[in-house]
Amino acid sequence: MGAKKLNYSVCIDAVFRESKLSFVEAMSVIHRLGYKAYEFWSWKDKDIKRIKEVQKETGLKTAAFCTEFINPGDPEKQQEFLEGLKRSMETAHVLDCGRLIVQAGWEYETAAKGITRDQHRCTFIDTMQKAGDLAAEQKIELVIEPLNLLVDHPGYHLSTSREAFDILEKIDSDNVKILFDIYHQQITEGNLYSNIFDHLNQIGHFHAAAVPGRGPITGGEINYTYLLQELADNGYDGYVGLEYMTAFSAEESLKKVMENILV
Repeated sequence: MGAKKLNYSVCIDAVFRESKLSFVEAMSVIHRLGYKAYEFWSWKDKDIKRIKEVQKETGLKTAAFCTEFINPGDPEKQQEFLEGLKRSMETAHVLDCGRLIVQAGWEYETAAKGITRDQHRCTFIDTMQKAGDLAAEQKIELVIEPLNLLVDHPGYHLSTSREAFDILEKIDSDNVKILFDIYHQQITEGNLYSNIFDHLNQIGHFHAAAVPGRGPITGGEINYTYLLQELADNGYDGYVGLEYMTAFSAEESLKKVMENILV
């Protein structure tokens, strides 16, 4: 891979979604290509013991993965979410992973129970305050992810970066930050430079995919090389997760991204 200015991780569940390779086979591929880290979505459908073995064999690091998908904006599920978070943190320790991705929940689930959007928001903030306390005890960082409603995730609770940063200030925890998904935020609002660099200290992780189509970042309307260079120049030392999808060779796409885009 050569020396890079930023830390990159490959989201195996996304990039290898159409591949016939197993998860650990994909780990071996990204290691062979020179990538240093990987991430994924759910841990509950994974063979964590085997992943840990391959991690030791390859030296790959686990950059991040998702907590259990339990709605943190539902008052009736707050304790269930926190218990699931504890299990996710146990798994994170097994994989030496210091970061967990948190979803803000689905409004159609809470609305069906008569819970308003404002009530969902208040519960989510309260849940994340408690989650932040647990994360501090375990020395783990939680990153809240806004998603786009227009193309991929109608009914999701959190879409704009303004809302996300406002929520973060209300939570007021050093162990809770934002996952800024460049793909989602370009669709939702654009204005990427200001939204990123006015709040860089509040961002704990990035995701990257092309717009339109969520394909490899070698294409699309976003100038990723420029943004990545700016992140490096501004001292960002977290991970940028490649969370794109491709119907073609995952390996070839990762080679092209590395050679042509990454700084």
